[in-house]
Amino acid sequence: MEDGPQTVSGRPTRQFVPASSAASPEVWRWRGELKRALPALWLFAAARLTGVAMVTAWSLHLGRHPRNVLGLEWDGGWYWHIARYGYGTIVAAKSGHGVIYNDLAFFPLFPGLIHGLNAVLPIGPVNAALVISWIAAAVAAWGVYAVGELLHGRRVGLALAALWALLPHAVVLTMAYTESLMTAFAAWALYAALTHRWLTAGTLAALAGLCRPNGFTVAAAVIAAAAAHLWQRRRDGRHTVPRAWAAMLLAPVGWLGYVAWVGLRTHDLTGYFRVQSLWGSRFDFGHYTAHMFKHLIVGHDTLVVYLSGGIVLGCVLLFVLGVLDRQPLPLLVYSGILLVIALGDAHFFTSRPRLLLPAFPLLLPFALSLARAQRRTVVVLLIGLAGFSLFYGTYLLTVSHEAL
Repeated sequence: MEDGPQTVSGRPTRQFVPASSAASPEVWRWRGELKRALPALWLFAAARLTGVAMVTAWSLHLGRHPRNVLGLEWDGGWYWHIARYGYGTIVAAKSGHGVIYNDLAFFPLFPGLIHGLNAVLPIGPVNAALVISWIAAAVAAWGVYAVGELLHGRRVGLALAALWALLPHAVVLTMAYTESLMTAFAAWALYAALTHRWLTAGTLAALAGLCRPNGFTVAAAVIAAAAAHLWQRRRDGRHTVPRAWAAMLLAPVGWLGYVAWVGLRTHDLTGYFRVQSLWGSRFDFGHYTAHMFKHLIVGHDTLVVYLSGGIVLGCVLLFVLGVLDRQPLPLLVYSGILLVIALGDAHFFTSRPRLLLPAFPLLLPFALSLARAQRRTVVVLLIGLAGFSLFYGTYLLTVSHEAL
């Protein structure tokens, strides 16, 4: 068993059974973990399956195939094409302005899993993508609950999973998108880092880095956690932990590996960033974001744009509260870098809430308050959030034409 802590940020954690004290201790431990998480998983499943049902009903009303709405809209179509034909598609945008769509912008793990599942179980790439996304969303919800429970107890874990399931853009978790897959790896990597299971944390961070461009945030969190742990051991005069060093080396391998591969393919060391720039996505230190907020104040725009701005501001506030609450370092590093990326990217403004979906630690201050509230308050609040999330998610997919 890897080196495990007795406390997380000064709080006691559960003791785990040593491998020598019982038969198959890991199996029994994970059964216990799953049993405790079941209420959160049922709540998550109920919320998201209701969302799928609403999208299905409204899609049929509009004469559209629900599976295509969930599996082929926006980035989903690109993942389907990569899974079926591989990389190599370059398309000039109809709007011009020098925008060129190159499928090298999409990281390989999700389309690779789609291709693999469809080869083993020939159900079609779209169905395979949705199966993977839905399973990953359930695993992610379990990880979100586990982090909340580890830090603050079961009630907070349940509240955290519920809030994540009811975010305005949570409909994306049941689409052929990579947010659910990345969050699954991220949540369990953070859990492993908090419990000092360094090899597990590094491996999961490497896999998260193969999911999305912002997947390197998981590696940054694991590296920060391992570095802090090693520094503390050095101050205490204790021996170093080789597995922590190994995690620091392993964590960024996935993200760096794909960026390097794109560089080799394009014969340009900065090839991946050039591909992203031609999509219109580049880091401008928040200039475009500031322009959009000024536009929302002095001009007018659609409902989705205004809500996107409100969600981004809410995330900034929640991050400040997390800092004041002294959240563990890996959580602050992870959510903080995700927030910086979302604020600093010069791309579709309405995609910002989706980019922040994996930043579940931002919800911890809200979850703590919810866990302390009276049951009547909790029920009313969750019903209100569910109503908004489900109807807004259906609107995003079936009515709105804003980029998701």
